[in-house]
Amino acid sequence: MLVWNKKIALGLLAAFAVMIAVFSLEEPGTAASHLGSHTTFWITLNYVGLVVWVFIWMLAQANVRGQQAAVWVWLMPFLFAPLPTLAAYILFMQRKA
Repeated sequence: MLVWNKKIALGLLAAFAVMIAVFSLEEPGTAASHLGSHTTFWITLNYVGLVVWVFIWMLAQANVRGQQAAVWVWLMPFLFAPLPTLAAYILFMQRKA
């Protein structure tokens, strides 16, 4: 966890909160999306791959720190909101024991 620090994790959480606020205040547009089904499938496939890869990284970090059982608690929140869960996980792993 040498790359991650509290400033980065807090910055990611703040950016996520701002994005949620902006998107929730926007009104739905009148134009329909013109993405093809193959493009949507490709984006979804890449997203799922990234989520799996990052969760494996979370497992590795917990293994290094000797907290293997604690990672599975983070799985459900991670599936619904990966970025804020990852940032919270980083802060959790860096807390003083």
